[in-house]
Amino acid sequence: MAKKNKGLSAAIKLIKKWEGFMPEAYLCPAGVPTIGYGSTFYEDGERVKMTDEKVSRKRAEEILAAHVKDVEAQVKSVLKKEVTDNQLGALISFTYNLGIGNFRDSTLLLFVNVNPCDENVPIQLRRWNKAGGKVLKGLVNRREEEVELYLS
Repeated sequence: MAKKNKGLSAAIKLIKKWEGFMPEAYLCPAGVPTIGYGSTFYEDGERVKMTDEKVSRKRAEEILAAHVKDVEAQVKSVLKKEVTDNQLGALISFTYNLGIGNFRDSTLLLFVNVNPCDENVPIQLRRWNKAGGKVLKGLVNRREEEVELYLS
């Protein structure tokens, strides 16, 4: 029997908390059609469109689970060091929010790939607290929760 990844469960909990649930398609701050718990595409890879039908919470959770599985694979593909379940969970939440391109090209990943326990990792996580050049309280709080998970 496969062991359940507590970090993955914690990542999903964080994502649901910070993304919130929207049954109707909406434009995220970056102008991308989004639905459910911050999903920009469905399990089959089809992008969310503003004309899409509403989704139930159950359906949104199904989409989220598939999206998180994809993000987990993306994160693992750029990691060069073993990380704990909680470290992985924090990095999944971070990457779900910011995208694999930002994570792949970040100083954060450089530190993780040298030493996942480096004291600079939390500092690097906390740097990602802006949208449109402005510090957002919601991003500050989300990063703090990701740091807590990473360090636990």
